[in-house]
Amino acid sequence: MPDSACYKNRELSWLQFNERVLDEAGNKKVPLAERLTFAHIYQTNLDEFYMVRVGTLVMQSESEEDERDSKTHMTSKEQIESILKETKRLEKKKYAIYTELLAMLKECNIEIVNFKLVTEEETAALEEYFDEHIAPFLSPMLLSKQQPVPFLTNQQLYSAVLLSNKKGKAKIGIVPCSGVFKRLIELPTRPGVFVLAEELILHFVAKLFPKYTVRGKSIMRITRNADIEVGDVYDEELDFRNIMEHLIKQRIKMAPVRLELSREIEQEAQKELAKYFGIKNSHIVKVDTPLDLGFFSDIRTKLRAMPTFFYKKRTPRPSSMLDMRKSIIAQIEKKDILLSYPYESIKPFIKLLNEAAEDENVVSIKITLYRVADKSEIVDALVEAAENGKEVVVVIELRARFDEENNIEMSKRLEDAGCTILYGLEEYKVHSKLCLITRSINDSVSFITQVGTGNYNEKTSALYTDLSLITADKQIGLDADKVFKALLIEDTPEKTTSLLVAPKTLQKSILKNIDAQIALAKEGKDAYCAFKLNSLTSVPIMEKLIEASRSGVKIDMLIRGICCLIPGIKGYTENITVVSVVGRFLEHSRIYAFGRENPNVYISSADFMTRNMTKRVEVAAPVYSEVLKQKIMHIFETCFNDDEKGKQLHPDGMYYSREINKKPLNSQEKLYDEAYKA
Repeated sequence: MPDSACYKNRELSWLQFNERVLDEAGNKKVPLAERLTFAHIYQTNLDEFYMVRVGTLVMQSESEEDERDSKTHMTSKEQIESILKETKRLEKKKYAIYTELLAMLKECNIEIVNFKLVTEEETAALEEYFDEHIAPFLSPMLLSKQQPVPFLTNQQLYSAVLLSNKKGKAKIGIVPCSGVFKRLIELPTRPGVFVLAEELILHFVAKLFPKYTVRGKSIMRITRNADIEVGDVYDEELDFRNIMEHLIKQRIKMAPVRLELSREIEQEAQKELAKYFGIKNSHIVKVDTPLDLGFFSDIRTKLRAMPTFFYKKRTPRPSSMLDMRKSIIAQIEKKDILLSYPYESIKPFIKLLNEAAEDENVVSIKITLYRVADKSEIVDALVEAAENGKEVVVVIELRARFDEENNIEMSKRLEDAGCTILYGLEEYKVHSKLCLITRSINDSVSFITQVGTGNYNEKTSALYTDLSLITADKQIGLDADKVFKALLIEDTPEKTTSLLVAPKTLQKSILKNIDAQIALAKEGKDAYCAFKLNSLTSVPIMEKLIEASRSGVKIDMLIRGICCLIPGIKGYTENITVVSVVGRFLEHSRIYAFGRENPNVYISSADFMTRNMTKRVEVAAPVYSEVLKQKIMHIFETCFNDDEKGKQLHPDGMYYSREINKKPLNSQEKLYDEAYKA
């Protein structure tokens, strides 16, 4: 069996992950309101997947030399065909779950109905509502050779109408279905019973085209490619921030990669739509649920009075390792601290920045920002530090996809406050989560360094599981200083002592650590690796993991999302176990552990993906404290043994539920319980 048989296509693996999200929408053990959220997350995930990944594949497939996947050797066209086929299967599954959710909502006196379930009296009332409150805001259009093709906004809802005039000539009408009006429209005779605005528009759409006969109609939604690189819009007359602002404008107008229809329409009309909007007929997908599930958030609001339909309220707890009444800096100088989000609060880190902003011994604060909250206390602290005369260096990555606008605004605010702003490097995105506070006391330098697995974002710290190491270790501080000095001259460090830094040293160090375990296994000793990641796609690392497995190294991996390595294949990956946990919180922390007894443990911003290893600036930090090592390995083992939200990847490439505990273990709930008791 060739090693390639151990690999799965990246895009199909991602669709498996999103199916696990959808499974939570169908999970009867999950409270109803949360199931609605999972259904919406599934849809928004899929939208982004088409905008980015399918967009990339479409462009590759249209090039002269269609690229092949490095693992399964599928062409871009073959991958697109497989994605479309799998999407149609998942749509059927989503429809079954959606139907079940509607039935449950009906039991709560909330109904979403179509016009088949509306009486004549109610139809008359809805028509009056349409005439008075919706029609005045609509702008019906005709697709015509005499008119330019109307621009359809990405992910917005439209009515597509097949029309014919008195002479029998066919036309297609387009009506935007969003605007100032409400999405959920309540029937005046039945409180709690709603029709969707787009369905109301579609039902009365003939009134908007009085000289035509309606032959067919459907709600329509376009998903546009969003995969645009800085080089595609480069202009030497503009600075980088202006280029990014131009890029955002360009993205809005990119070509469609998917067209969704809520109803079947005539094939000729479908082909005509495909022709008008420059999309292949095969990329038109029939969807039986509403094309936008965003209205589920409004329904969640209506369910607020019923707390059993929501998860048990949880709030991030104070860290038991810190006393918030005392100086954070003084406490860090005595011992390393590890914060585990969302179980523990991000507030100690914010207090650290505020303290540093006012500390007369602090000379500088340097930090990398990738995604920040729109109202960020972290940015507030950096602004205060700069205004207090500290040197504040902020590396803000303007290419953080879909966060570009927010980051641009934050960069302007920080610049206005007197911060030194770097936009990252031309060749590499700066994805590391690194903060360095430099102090000068009696002419001697000391550092407080923070390295994290997740963004400096108060909102996501309550929703994502992440780790944040804060240390006064001198060597880690010196390495962090090397990273920032290199970034300031548009470079990356060639060599570091403690930190592992991509793109030049991280992957080499990971492979070297795995090699050390292979050597132990060949000596007949207990050899072990544990990894917690979002994704695994890097071919060099997967090849090394296969080698390690064949040498007898036991490898346990928690991989939430994409996993291109198939475990359990005899003679190749039989010593590898892969588990994915999809639950209430997004598993986001990255942990690398090498060795069973007294392991070398790192936390990192980097997944085992090609882009993280070779195309980004990433940082992994060693954990020296035995107490913190034990805490990290406890988190790993708890998640790895989760048999309520955890599913195991089998040799057939499919994920299956498992029963390994007498009482099913929900790792996230257990870790939160422990945080409350600490």
